[in-house]
Parts: sequence; structure tokens; C-alpha cells
Amino acid sequence: MNNNDGKPVTQPDKSRIVPMAIIFVVLCGFSFYMGIIFCSEKDRFVSIYSQKSIESPKQSSISPLQIKDISFPECTIDFQDYTPCTDPRRWKKYISYRLTLLERHCPPKLERKECLVTPPDGYKPPIRWPKSRDECWYSNVPSEWINKQKSNQHWLKKEGEKFIFPGGGTMFPNGVGKYVDLMQDLIPEMKNGTIRTAIDTGCGVASWGGDLLDRGILTVSLAPRDNHRAQIQFALERGIPAILGVISTQRLPFPSNSFDMAHCSRCLIPWTEFGGIYLLEIHRILRPGGFWVLSGPPINYERRWRGWNTTVEAQRSDYEKLQELLTSLCFKMYEKKGDIAVWQKAADNNCYNKLARGTHPPKCDDSLEPDSAWYTPLRSCIVVPDPKFEKSGLSSISKWPERLHVTPGRISMVHRGRASAFKHDDSKWKKLAAYYKKLIPDLGTDKIRNVMDMNTVYGGFAAALINDPVWVMNVVSSYATNTLPVIFDRGLIGTFHDWCEAFSTYPRTYDLLHLDGLFTAESHRCEMKYVLLEMDRILRPSGYAIIRESSYFTDAIATIAKGMRWECRREDTENGSDMQKILICQKKLWYSSNQGSR
Repeated sequence: MNNNDGKPVTQPDKSRIVPMAIIFVVLCGFSFYMGIIFCSEKDRFVSIYSQKSIESPKQSSISPLQIKDISFPECTIDFQDYTPCTDPRRWKKYISYRLTLLERHCPPKLERKECLVTPPDGYKPPIRWPKSRDECWYSNVPSEWINKQKSNQHWLKKEGEKFIFPGGGTMFPNGVGKYVDLMQDLIPEMKNGTIRTAIDTGCGVASWGGDLLDRGILTVSLAPRDNHRAQIQFALERGIPAILGVISTQRLPFPSNSFDMAHCSRCLIPWTEFGGIYLLEIHRILRPGGFWVLSGPPINYERRWRGWNTTVEAQRSDYEKLQELLTSLCFKMYEKKGDIAVWQKAADNNCYNKLARGTHPPKCDDSLEPDSAWYTPLRSCIVVPDPKFEKSGLSSISKWPERLHVTPGRISMVHRGRASAFKHDDSKWKKLAAYYKKLIPDLGTDKIRNVMDMNTVYGGFAAALINDPVWVMNVVSSYATNTLPVIFDRGLIGTFHDWCEAFSTYPRTYDLLHLDGLFTAESHRCEMKYVLLEMDRILRPSGYAIIRESSYFTDAIATIAKGMRWECRREDTENGSDMQKILICQKKLWYSSNQGSR
């Protein structure tokens, strides 16, 4: 056959087409098969990570990790209150716009400190709970600035060797008890177990969160390291849950729809500025049907404006802007009396569905994960709750304390998460907590108050300690499966964190640190030495660390711990496994020698 130019046209060779087609089909099938294997292995890894069951290679084939003896010098005394990622010495490197300098800015590896943070001169074992809520040793938190600036507002006052906390505040000079009593009259849900978790933004010395503990409400007190100094340090010294943080340009390290209530008492956050971006973040972390409580400007401006160095017209304008913004976010005024105003977030999505296109702020698109909250920039858009989890709303979720052991609906978000796995985890940790109490008799007594579970899954350890005089900060790795919504749905508190970096707290703020397979899961990313030095920084003298880890790592951990002046002993697990061991370590109280430090 010829073409138009008279040249012959070659016909396809049918004998070659069939084998090539077969080869193509085989290759596609092989690729599909390998994809299945890869994905299943990836899922298997995620599942293993989340269930804390990663095991090192069998000891018969790989010997335990060994490292040389090491000894760490003392840090100089000007690092006694060192917070690596919120260090005032590094503020000048960052801009003050929107308080960006107060956010987390961790030092690069070459600038990390490899020394032991020393306690202040005269440091004493903290006063035990519940007495600690009302007083602490001055020598443990020797902050003279905040004493001079806030004693007239009854935040605290120095008496002899102690700081006394009268329970006052800028907006509750007559005492936090009366302030919360009025709040409970406005919000009956605070009395019947409906409200269990709360966040206090700009918390001062956390008197509000401390009062709520007796009312069955667990509060995360949040404040930056700013010119007030030591707010969070005081809170933790008192035995009240708290964490360093600021609403600035990044999301807070909590998942969406987590807190039952949020509170701001003259916290001076400019809620209506920058497109309402700060209030949008409160909206994101507040559970559907949850409450936002505001006292201070511009609430009750008609009576208060003269004391705020402003004009009544300016305060009226601010209040109207706030009302307009809250309405656009589907909040409704719930109650208002005196200096306190309460708004409630929409309990369902009906209001969001009615928002017209072009309204401001707009609804977020699907490209932004609602629970992404580790160095995630704030955006001026509304995170609409997923209707699949409407039972996680405040009107539907079980009341406290029943919700502690009810399988949360959001467990379906977790890879291979199911009710049976949750119940098994709950049962397992009851047994493990009982075993730990045999290894550390102080656990369960007033000698241990502030506890951190450094890499929890469902908060099982915290749930097992619920009747003890402790509170637990549940930490979920920012690189692990996201189980933090499940923890909040149980009525517990926690935060995202990456243990390659320093935690958002002051030195000497926790009595007990617990980890389960953390180095097995993270040693490929995080250098063991720096993680242990960070544990030493945040652990109180005489505090304990329970390190449940693969036998492959325990010798190396013990060597580094010895170089940090810890005393450790090796214990068998509750089932006597050779693959995993438990290190019980205790940090000793020592003071700066002023020699050889850096």
C-alpha cells in the first residue's frame, strides 16, 4: 500500500502487538501489586507507631546500643529560667508586629545548649497540692517584677519566704471564687458535667483555672513569656495546668473542636483586628456548642470606660465591631451580666450553610486541614466543623465523668481506630498504672502533682490516674497519628509537640515524665542526647522519669542519664518481656557550683 507520495506504508506487525500488550498488562499488574504492598506497609508503620508496639530487631541479631560515658557541665546561672524556643535573648531577631517575637523560635542545632540548667539558690521542694494552689516558695520563682506590678491587683503578694496567691485578678479583685460563681449562674452547664475542658488565654497566674479544678473543669492556662514574666512558671509551681503560648501568626497547638469553653479576662487580645483572625482561632479550637467568655474591654463599657484611658464612643464602637464579628462566625449571645459576657458557638452547621458567598470572613476551603496545628499559619477563614462528628458537639457528647471511658466518635479519624482498640488501651493502662505505682510508691500521693505523658496515644495513662492528686499533660507527636481529638473528647487535655525541639514550658515544672517507646519511634529524627537534656530541663529536682523503651536503647539512655546526675534503675515490664525494659530514673537536687559552667 502506497501513500500520496507513492511511498510504501509499513503495516503494523500484529505478531508483535499481542506480546507487547501482554507485557504492558503484566507491568501494570506488577506496579499495582507493589503499590498495594507499599501502601499496606506504610499503613502498618502508622498503625504500629500509634499503638506504641514498634520493637527493635531481636536482641539475638543486634546488640543493645552502647555509647561512651558522658558528663554535662552546668549552665551559667543566667540560664536558670531558660526557655529555648521562647528565649527573650533572641527576641531582637524577630519582628514585634502581631507579637511574632513571642512565638516559638527554636535555636538552630549549633546554638543548642548542652548543659544542665541549675536551680535558683535556695530552691526547695515545691509545696504539695492542694496547699500549693495558695502559696509557693519565693526562692523557687524569684520574680520581683511581677510582685511589684501585680500585687495591687491581688494576683500575688510576697510574705516572708513565700508568694501568697489571694485569688484576685484585674477583673475579679474580690476573688476568683465569686467571679466563677457569677459565671456559673450565667452558664449552668458548668455545674452538671457538660463543660469539662477549658482554655484561659492570657491567664495571669492561672487563678481562674485553679479555681475550676474543684468544680470538675480542667483548664489549659495559656500565656506567652512576655513582660509579665513567669506567669506560666507560677501556674505550674502552684500545680495548675499551663503552657507557654500566644495567639499571633500561627495556630495554637491544639486540634479543632476540642475545648468546651474559652475564657479571656482582660487579656488585651485585639479580637477584632487583622480581620478577626484571633477570634477565628478561638472558633476553631472551640467545640460546637462551646462557650466563649469575655470580661474586660469592651464589656460593660458604659460603666468602665473611664478606667480604660479611652472614650465611651471608642468602646461602643469596639463592642459593636465585636458583636458583628461574632455573629459572622455563627456565635450567639448566650448571657451577659455586669463585667461578664458569654457567647455560644453554633451547635450545628445550619448557620454556616446559610453564609452567603463573598461574606467576610469566608469559610475555609478543603485544602486546610482543621487539625493541623504545629507551625500552621493562621488564616482569615472559618473552619466549619465536620458534620460527620456532630456527636462531638457539647450538646451530644457524654457528660463528665462518664465521657472519660466512652469511646469517642472521632476515633474513626485514627488509622485502624475502633472501639475495641480504645477499650483495650483503657484496660491496659489501668494495669500499667498499678504496676508503676509499685515501682514508684510516690505515684498516687501528694508528692507527685504535675505529670506529662510524652507520647501518648489515647490518654490511657492519664485516665488511669484520674482519681489521684495529679493532672496530666498528654503530648501527641506532631509526626505521629493524630489522636489528640480523642483525648480531648474524653475530657482530658494535651498538646501537639515535636520532641526534636524544646517544650513550651519553664525549667523545673513537672514532677513525673512518662514515655513509652519514644526513642524507638523518634530516634531517626531526634538525637537522644537533646531529648534527655530537655527532659532534665523541665523535670523538677527529685522528680521521676518512667522510661518504657526497647532493650536496644535502655543502656544508652542510662549512660546519658548518669551524665545528667540522674539515678536510674532497670526494671522488667509487667509481663517480663526481654524486648522491652523500664528505666525508673530520679533527678537529684543539686545547686550551682559556679565552677566550670558555661
